[in-house]
Amino acid sequence: MGGATVLGWDMGAALAMAQALGVDPLIAAECLPEIEAVTVRKLNEQMASGDRSSPVPER
Repeated sequence: MGGATVLGWDMGAALAMAQALGVDPLIAAECLPEIEAVTVRKLNEQMASGDRSSPVPER
C-alpha cells in the first residue's frame, strides 16, 4: 500500500459542493458523514488490495 491511507473528506468543501448543486444543507449535513464513512472504507480497502482500477469505467 505504500503507507497511503484516506482519513476523510473536507466536509466544508463537501457541504459547499452540495449547496452549489442545490441540495438542502440540513439533508447534506445529515447524509454526508455516512457516505464519507463508506467511501473512505472502500477506498482504503481498494488501496490495500493493490487494485488500481477506477470505480468509473473509462470511455
